[in-house]
Amino acid sequence: MSGCGPEATQPSDGAEVGLQEAEQDWAAAKAFYDNLASKRPRPPKPQHAITVAVSSRALFDLVEERRIYQEHGLEKYVEYQQDNENVTLKPGPAFYFVKALEHVNARLLELYPDDEERFDIVLMTNNHAQVGVRLINSINHYGLTIERFCMTGGKSPVGYLTAYLTNLYLSADSEKVQEAIEAGIASATMFTANKDVAYSDTQLRVAFDGDAVLFSDESEQIVKEQGLDRFFEHEQLNENKPLAQGPLKGFLEDLGKLQKKFYAKNERLNCPIRTFLVTARSAASSGARVLKTLRSWGLEVDEALFLAGAPKGPILVKIRPHIFFDDQMFHIEGAQKLGTIAAHVPYGIAQKYHKST
Repeated sequence: MSGCGPEATQPSDGAEVGLQEAEQDWAAAKAFYDNLASKRPRPPKPQHAITVAVSSRALFDLVEERRIYQEHGLEKYVEYQQDNENVTLKPGPAFYFVKALEHVNARLLELYPDDEERFDIVLMTNNHAQVGVRLINSINHYGLTIERFCMTGGKSPVGYLTAYLTNLYLSADSEKVQEAIEAGIASATMFTANKDVAYSDTQLRVAFDGDAVLFSDESEQIVKEQGLDRFFEHEQLNENKPLAQGPLKGFLEDLGKLQKKFYAKNERLNCPIRTFLVTARSAASSGARVLKTLRSWGLEVDEALFLAGAPKGPILVKIRPHIFFDDQMFHIEGAQKLGTIAAHVPYGIAQKYHKST
């Protein structure tokens, strides 16, 4: 699948050898499991999959458990989790997004039963193994297909993201997300919506901001440092020059590849994936460069909404995305208030201004 971060590099000779060895390992594992009968779909090979790593606090509501850990320490936390391992955890901010990914997988398996190009969800957590039973019980209660776990016992899981060929990492821990972004992995910090909203059960709906999310922050730097008039002038002068890619460009590309698999089966009107660009840019003065950049990449979004500085929250209420990616916290907070699950991408110049306020 596509590269993890803004700068994808070509594999070295050593990496090629590593890929060959990994392929041999997978062939041996497949030969073994092919002799075992099971109705459950096997996880796809990582090199074919779109791997989405989620933390336990993103997948489930662990607010009370987090409080126990912070106030009483690790041993009490583990004891509490073990005492309550048969108590099902409530959904967290990434839960309905994961459910939607699995619905897409089910549709893909109907159309392409032998194809491995689909989502693979990995639970990536710094929890201790003793907590694993409650997580497994909760995952099974909701009927989620999450077979790969990485529980690091208090150590940061970020180092494992590359080994798992992660395409997207979602966590409730902003420091780990920042670490992953700096490692070139598409990542975002999850925030729970302040209102309960009904989400589509039949269509994955993903909304992206543009600058510093799909695209680099080069134009946003001009807005912050030189003002809107200079920004409008710059965008019109550079209308035919594609923007550099941002941290989430690869994930939009992955979604587009899966959409095309449905289109190839004459399922365009019944496609279970829909993408949205929700940007503060205005269409007339700075929108053309965005659309031409997507075209130059061979990518498209299903809907493009240019808000010209208007709040994003009311539009997102209409869209009802399973997840909304943005680099600016005031857009995240505005989305939260009106019931949208938002994911903060800590990338670009907006982070400098956020930290200084």
